[in-house]
Amino acid sequence: MDLVLANAPDQCTLVPDAQNALTSDSGWDTITHEAFLTETIGILKAKGIRVSIFCDPVAKFIEGAKKVGADRIEFYTGPYAEQYHKDKAAAIQPYAEGAKIAHDLGIGINAGHDLNLDNLRYFQENVPNLLEVSIGHALVVDSLYYGLQNTVQMYLECLTIKD
Repeated sequence: MDLVLANAPDQCTLVPDAQNALTSDSGWDTITHEAFLTETIGILKAKGIRVSIFCDPVAKFIEGAKKVGADRIEFYTGPYAEQYHKDKAAAIQPYAEGAKIAHDLGIGINAGHDLNLDNLRYFQENVPNLLEVSIGHALVVDSLYYGLQNTVQMYLECLTIKD
């Protein structure tokens, strides 16, 4: 927190990782952690920092994100990525429904975890009001094959809305 407050980024995304976790594996339980999130978000917002919280596409947790003062949610998209090649329509459904709830509540929508060149366009086309995506590992790995400049352009192409 000291580092974030000292540097005041435009946005801070709060992720509920255990100390021994290698990577994210779920979103916040905004009900159980309501007091902690409310306090932490208040501190960040007092410094003018937009706050996003990692969230599963579950109505009660999205509603909880609004209650604790989050400006945005970032959907944890690991389950989407796991199910994408089996049944992409079923995989996207909870995110599309969750995005509608978030939008109706006035919360911005971000997404991230295991999004890549194979599954990103479908996600973007089917999740309304998506504002940002966080892509780390896949972009770095793709850059080893395609070069960084080409890879960035390929990801941007996935996010370009087609008529």
